[in-house]
Amino acid sequence: MINNTSYSNFLKRLSLLNRYFKITRFYSFIKSTAFKGLAIALIFIFFLFLVDCFIIDIGYLITNLVETCSPIIIYSVFLVSESFLGLLPPEIFIAWASKSSNSFLTLFILSFISYVGGALSYFIGSRLFLIPAIKNHIENKINTHIINLRKWGGLFVFLGAVSPLPHSIVSMACGLIKYNFKRYLLWSLFRFLRFIVYALVIFQFFD
Repeated sequence: MINNTSYSNFLKRLSLLNRYFKITRFYSFIKSTAFKGLAIALIFIFFLFLVDCFIIDIGYLITNLVETCSPIIIYSVFLVSESFLGLLPPEIFIAWASKSSNSFLTLFILSFISYVGGALSYFIGSRLFLIPAIKNHIENKINTHIINLRKWGGLFVFLGAVSPLPHSIVSMACGLIKYNFKRYLLWSLFRFLRFIVYALVIFQFFD
C-alpha cells in the first residue's frame, strides 16, 4: 500500500512538472536551443573547411600557434573570456588543444578553466549590487536569462553549460539572483561534457 501510494505521488508530481514545463515553454526552448547548437556547430565546421581550402592551412596555423605561443598566455586569455561574458568561442581553444602534445590533458585544462571562469562570473554577478547603475544595466541586458533561470532553475544552468547559451552570462545571472552556489557548481559540471562532445568533432577535423 505504501509503495503504491509513493508511486502514485511520484507520477502525480511528474505530471505536474511536465505540465509546468509545457506552460513555461521549456520544451520549445530546448528544441530551439538544440537546433541553434547544431546549426552553429555545422556553420563553424563549414567555415573552417572553407578557410582551410581557400585561404590558409588552419592546421599549420594552429600548430605554429602551439609552437610559438606560451600555453600560459592562451589559458589566461581563455580564463578572461570565460569570466567576462564569453568573449571568445571555446571552439577556437578546443581546436588549439587538438595540436598540443597532449590533446586530452589540454582539453581537460580548458574545461576546468571554463568551469572556474563560470564560477568567477557568478561572483561578479553576486557583487554587482555594490554598483547599482552597472547592476541595473546588466540586469536589463540579460533579463531574458534571469527570467528563464527563475522559471527553470538548475535545468537552465545545465543548458548554459552544454549548449550555445553563453555560460558566463548564465553564471552571472545566477549570481545576480543569488541562486544557490552549490547547486550552481553541480549543474555547471556538465561544462566538461560540452568540451568532450565538441572535441570529438573538432579533433577529427584536425587529425
